[in-house]
Amino acid sequence: MKIMKVEKTLVSTNRIDAFGHRPLLVVQDKAGGARSVAVDAVGCIPGDWVICVGSSAARDAAGSREFPSDLTIVGIIDHWQGETV
Repeated sequence: MKIMKVEKTLVSTNRIDAFGHRPLLVVQDKAGGARSVAVDAVGCIPGDWVICVGSSAARDAAGSREFPSDLTIVGIIDHWQGETV
């Protein structure tokens, strides 16, 4: 699992049918490094700190092992002990 911050919505009008209508979001890791695209399974908005899973866990969290995702948002972080977001 990774802690990431949602930057913005990614609009992709031409995509494979398997994606359905699931939202895609641009996320950045906690250290402010590389950006990635994640499937939003929980209803995030830009500025939210989130928990993301990758690999086969990302496909399961998105709803199906057949889903073409390698990064899915599975939780929104409210706060954690010792740090603020």
